[in-house]
Amino acid sequence: MSNTFSTVARPALFAGLLIGLGSCGYLSLGGIPGAVIFAFGLITVVLFGVPLYTGKAGVTNDIPELVLIWLFNILGCVLLGLMMRSLGGQAVDRAADMVAGRLAQGPWRSFLRAVGCGLIIDIAVYLYRQKGNLLPVVFGVPLFIVCGFYHSIADVTYLFAAGTWDNGLLWYYPLIVLGNYVGCNVRRVTLPKQA
Repeated sequence: MSNTFSTVARPALFAGLLIGLGSCGYLSLGGIPGAVIFAFGLITVVLFGVPLYTGKAGVTNDIPELVLIWLFNILGCVLLGLMMRSLGGQAVDRAADMVAGRLAQGPWRSFLRAVGCGLIIDIAVYLYRQKGNLLPVVFGVPLFIVCGFYHSIADVTYLFAAGTWDNGLLWYYPLIVLGNYVGCNVRRVTLPKQA
């Protein structure tokens, strides 16, 4: 177990912190500038080579390891969300508005928005791994944000920065995780030779 913690959990926690940092940048700036700054999170994840749920979901069949990655990714984002919450200000207000807006979408639209994000992130990370090209990462993150797609790991930062609870989160968050997983596997299903 300690070996698994060293090889998966700690790097996954760090990946969550990196995505949390990108999310904090987005909360602080908002709009297109914030979406561009958010890319810092995924760029650093791929450059460090640390495991991110949406980067691994389309390339692994090891579901227990994927769940461990997801758990430690969200822990990293919880920490950054709580930090943002404690700092207060406009970023916290923006987070509260984002969470309310996400819940207002309802289950089906939320799921589809998560599928779109999973597809973009999987393609961006896959192309970086195969070609060593950061451009899909640099453009992919602002693309999913501008499209209004939902990232299950980043959303944890927003939820904890907002500091509010709504029973709708009981259906919302699991659907986002599932939607990201489905989106991350579109490439693998449609282009099996490149999986």
